[in-house]
Amino acid sequence: MNTTVVITTLLIVVARIVDVSLDTLRTAAIVQGRRAYAACLGFVEAMVYICAIAKVLQDLSHPSYLVAYALGFALGTYLGIAIEQYLAFGKQVASLFTRKGVDLVEALVAAGYKVVTVHGHLHDGEVAILHVSLPRKRMRKLIHYAVAIDESCFCVVNDVRVAGYVAHREISQPRGQRTQHAVKP
Repeated sequence: MNTTVVITTLLIVVARIVDVSLDTLRTAAIVQGRRAYAACLGFVEAMVYICAIAKVLQDLSHPSYLVAYALGFALGTYLGIAIEQYLAFGKQVASLFTRKGVDLVEALVAAGYKVVTVHGHLHDGEVAILHVSLPRKRMRKLIHYAVAIDESCFCVVNDVRVAGYVAHREISQPRGQRTQHAVKP
């Protein structure tokens, strides 16, 4: 194997890592409804992909190119997921199921969280369901904090997509500043 083949093989691996990592980030952006960001990532991803696939298909006499292509795909998938989890774009809502509702609400509010409480009934007693909406980056900290207060706290986390900007803005505004909007059926 000569130097050109080795360098080309490495470039194919790197190109596929970049391409598939961008694809993973683009897919997450699509799911979150971030159209412009997804479109920009898609443009760059397509350019890199075309360069990589063209080089592989141009010379199939080197099996190392095919292996490099597949290896870059696998590493790009792993790296793309790691990057997406690190960036943690978007919001999530945690539903905390607890029997220590009052204590947990007081602690969460004192820590700066906005909490919505719902009271529920189980076959063996009462339970409080606390809903907390926050950026994904802060979710792990919230869960650790809640479990430190109530070790039997059960947590369900869901991604949030707001139905519309106006609805989100109205809920977020202080009480006196809310505006009334007619809802059309």
